[in-house]
Amino acid sequence: DYHKKQNALRALQKKALDKNPDEFYFKMIRAELQDGVHVIKQPKDEVTPEQVKLMRTQDIKYVEMKRVAEAKKIERLKSELHLLDAEGKNPNKHVFFLDTKKQVQEFDIATHLDTVPELVGRVYNRPTIATLQKETLKGATEPAHLKKLAQQRKNQYDLLKQRIEREKAMFVVAQKIQTRKDLLDKTHKVKVKKETTNGPAIYKFKFQRKR
Repeated sequence: DYHKKQNALRALQKKALDKNPDEFYFKMIRAELQDGVHVIKQPKDEVTPEQVKLMRTQDIKYVEMKRVAEAKKIERLKSELHLLDAEGKNPNKHVFFLDTKKQVQEFDIATHLDTVPELVGRVYNRPTIATLQKETLKGATEPAHLKKLAQQRKNQYDLLKQRIEREKAMFVVAQKIQTRKDLLDKTHKVKVKKETTNGPAIYKFKFQRKR
């Protein structure tokens, strides 16, 4: 036992001599000494000021009610806009299959779709040549009017984006409020993941059989 302790002391002395004085590791700032015992500091939960205000003043039922109302408005806006040319939307792909290389070289998309070249780039409202010949042109045709309609459509997409972000934020707040209510339970629990601005903290509760 004496020699074992001496060997351990020599190993510690050698380790201290070989240590780089400029070495850094995270436990230097994450640990602290409490009553002679090293304790790892728990990182603080991340909460935005808006989330704190909502969690303190509103009940989870109210937040959930507002979130559902926002989700209904989102669905209504989506049904009106159809997300035809929204920014950030993955472009639709239309694949044409041809038999020979010659057909590929001579392929004309306007002829294949039976429309005029000016309408090929549209993802909606792309009438055929026969329809253009039979039907009279309806709707706005002046550039200024078309520009105004495009701006209105862009404003609607911006509004839809804002509502989607608001609905996500309310969902996160509702989860955080529910998590704080669950923590009132006296059951032993261990934090698995800390709270972030985009999600609540995750705890693992000890299983208890209910009588």
